[in-house]
Amino acid sequence: MNDPIGDMLTRIRNSQMRGKSTVTTPASKLRAWVLDVLADEGYIRGYEASVDERGHPTLVISLKYYDGTPVIRELKRVSKPGRRVYAGSQDLPQVRQGLGVSIVSTPKGVMTDTSARQANVGGEVLCTVF
Repeated sequence: MNDPIGDMLTRIRNSQMRGKSTVTTPASKLRAWVLDVLADEGYIRGYEASVDERGHPTLVISLKYYDGTPVIRELKRVSKPGRRVYAGSQDLPQVRQGLGVSIVSTPKGVMTDTSARQANVGGEVLCTVF
């Protein structure tokens, strides 16, 4: 797999289109950090670490709905393996005039665009969520 973050985002998108309550994805630290940001911002209920039937570590993500519609309306991968996108602290993109969030990988950890601006750090823009 070339793009593990893109794979996880696609799994979330597809599961929400089907109305699933949970989705599983292979576990990694970066995926867990991105899921921490999504949970803190209220886009997912949460996640927990698990092990599948073959003994591989997985993450079980609990999706969030409001009146039957998914809370996440739009989930886009920005920085891809073929084209990395970096931004300084003042150049971080705003999603829908601040209604959504950009998830940024910084030297101080994975955080939202507003947290990165407050900490005055830039980094790789992983994805945008609305």
